[in-house]
Amino acid sequence: MGVENIVVRKLPGLKKLLRMAHIKQTPEQYVKRALRLAFYAAFALTATAFFATAKMMPPQKVVAIMLTVMACSFVLVLFFLVNAPKGIIRKRQREIDKDVLFAGRYMLMKIESGSPIISTLVDASKGYGIAAKYFKEIVDQINAGVPVEDALEEARNYTSSEKFKRVLWQLVTTLKTGTDVTGPLKATLAAIANEQVIEIKEYGKKLNSLMLFYMVMACVAPSLGLTMFLIIGSFINLQISGSVMYGLLFLLAILQGFFLLMIKAARPMVEL
Repeated sequence: MGVENIVVRKLPGLKKLLRMAHIKQTPEQYVKRALRLAFYAAFALTATAFFATAKMMPPQKVVAIMLTVMACSFVLVLFFLVNAPKGIIRKRQREIDKDVLFAGRYMLMKIESGSPIISTLVDASKGYGIAAKYFKEIVDQINAGVPVEDALEEARNYTSSEKFKRVLWQLVTTLKTGTDVTGPLKATLAAIANEQVIEIKEYGKKLNSLMLFYMVMACVAPSLGLTMFLIIGSFINLQISGSVMYGLLFLLAILQGFFLLMIKAARPMVEL
């Protein structure tokens, strides 16, 4: 039994995560690739640390540092790669949530005009961003002989978007019961649209607090702190080198970028 098999046994949910992230690899293949990349990254970082410390420290300390860097970097990179599908799933969820309302309305329009469900799915698979990939998978399964209800049910199980799950659930339910899909689908889309309006309003309230926090912590406080630092330094004849100033400006830029990312991450992915 290889190392990748041991790791996979410790990660029973990895297969579903890979499926939801649209990573077309088996858990064993993915973990094997992650182990290889983690080893390469650890080797590169260890070599860099060796050249940086070889002439500055005794051989015993250099060896200890090399082993520490290799072990820590290997574990950290492997942890990042193993958990990377979760980040992809979260990103896809936001993208699907942005597309789902338009895709659902398009399907509703096609169905109301008399188009069969399969034809509607085929047309939906040719557009609407990330959602189109899910529709394409459904169509591919149907063409391979899988019943429409089963194909829709499997897509519902593996999508990361709760809104998209609700749309698919309405399609599956109406197909199984033989009722008209337009009414339930229209109600579901209306509920999703209302939820998105609420999300936008909540974001507007949250944005006021975030912007105030951003102005204080990323603009006012660093500016006052730097000014006081320069004034006090001039009184006590503290020599401030250019490298220190560049370092402070670099930290300030990182802080501002961090707050901007926070604001962007809080924005709901909606298209009404």
